Amino acid sequence: MKVKFLWIFLAIALIAVYSSAFTVDETEQAIITQFGKPVGQPIKKPGLYFKIPVIQLATYFPKNLLNWDGEPGQVPTLDKTYIWVDTFALWKIVDPLKFFETVNNLTGAQGRLDDILDAAVRNLITSFPLIETVRETNRNLTSLSMMVDQQKIGGSLGKVTMGRKKITLAMLAQAEPKVEKFGIKLIDVKIKRVNYVESVRKSVYGRMIAERQQIAEKFRSEGKGEAKMIEGDRDRDLKRITSEAYRTAQETKGKADAQMTLIYAQAYNKDPEFYSFVKSLETYERGLDKDSYLLLSTKSDLLKYFEQYEKAAAVK
Repeated sequence: MKVKFLWIFLAIALIAVYSSAFTVDETEQAIITQFGKPVGQPIKKPGLYFKIPVIQLATYFPKNLLNWDGEPGQVPTLDKTYIWVDTFALWKIVDPLKFFETVNNLTGAQGRLDDILDAAVRNLITSFPLIETVRETNRNLTSLSMMVDQQKIGGSLGKVTMGRKKITLAMLAQAEPKVEKFGIKLIDVKIKRVNYVESVRKSVYGRMIAERQQIAEKFRSEGKGEAKMIEGDRDRDLKRITSEAYRTAQETKGKADAQMTLIYAQAYNKDPEFYSFVKSLETYERGLDKDSYLLLSTKSDLLKYFEQYEKAAAVK
C-alpha cells in the first residue's frame, strides 16, 4: 500500500515539475502572469525556467524585428497636390512587461502603431511640397524621366530643400517618443510608394504621352532631314559617276574610231582596189536583200564588180 502511494506521489511530482518548466529560445522573451497579472521581471535570456503549475502562465513575445505595413491613403501636399502614400516601418518589443500592460498583444500593438505612424506620415507629407516627397536631390534628370518628377498640374515642382530621406527620418523622430510608453522601439520608417490620385494621374500620363510624342516627332523630323541629305549626296554622286563614265566612254569611243580610221587608211593605202572591193561587198550585204529592188546599170560605180563578173562568165 505504501509503495502504491509512493508511486502516486512520484507521478504527481513529475507532472508538477513538467508543468512548471518552460523554455525560452533565442527569438523569444517571456513574462510570467498569475491570474492574469504579471509577476516578477521579464525573461529575455534563452534557457530553461520554472513557474508555479496551474497558477502561473508563461506569455511569449517575439524578440526579433517586426513589420508594420501602413494602409495606403490619400494625402494632400503643401502645394495642394493629392497623392497616394504607402509606408512601412520596422519595430521590436524592448520591454515585454510594459508591452503586456499597455497593448497586451501584437494585434493591439499594430492598432496603436496605425494611429501613431499614420498621423506622423500625414503631418510630414502635408508640411512639404510634392517635390520633397518624391526626390532626395536636385540632380538633373534625363528627358525621358523628367515629366513625372519635374512636371505637375500647373508647372514646375521647384527645388529640393529637405528631401525624402530627411522626411522619413522626421517621421521616425516624431513617432518614436509616442511608442516608447508601450515598450516598443521604432527602428525605421520608409515610404514604400508614392503615386498621384486618379484624376491627377490621368492628366500627368497625358502630359507624358504628349512629351514623348513630341520627342518622337523631333526624331522623325531629324531623320527625314538626314534622309534628304543622304539622298542629295547620293544623287550628286550618281550624276558625277554617270558624267565621268560618259566622258570616259566618249573618250574611249573616240580613240577607237580614230584607231579604226587609221587602220582603214593604212589598209586603203596598201591596196586601194582590194579595199574598194571589200567595202563594196559590205555595202551589198548591208543594203541588198531579197526584198530590195534597184534599177541600176552595171556600169554604175556601185555595181561595177557585177559587170566584171558578167565579163568573166562570158569568157568562160
